[in-house]
Amino acid sequence: MSPRRNRPKDPKGAASSGRSAEDDRADRYGGWQSTEQWQGEDWNVRHVAGASAQGKTYRCPGCDQVIPSGLPHVVAWPEHAGVDDRRHWHKACWNAKDRRTTRVQRSRNTPRF
Repeated sequence: MSPRRNRPKDPKGAASSGRSAEDDRADRYGGWQSTEQWQGEDWNVRHVAGASAQGKTYRCPGCDQVIPSGLPHVVAWPEHAGVDDRRHWHKACWNAKDRRTTRVQRSRNTPRF
């Protein structure tokens, strides 16, 4: 039995490379995709289902915490960017992105209020 192929072949028979983020099928990750306005530009936002998020962990740029494998999350990237510009966010962090301030480094004993 041959191993499962993770990427579809292009018409010439070779694995595709240099793809843009828009080339991915929206239903590939079990979620839905939309376009949102943020920081003066359009962003593609893909909601990834937990069952489709198996095998990898990511670091959320909103809270700088790990997104464990199997957790539903959001993948966002600028509309005219490639796959290297995609970022994986917790859903709550993506929804709170406008309310967040710059990261403040606190000592261990500092209260968080």
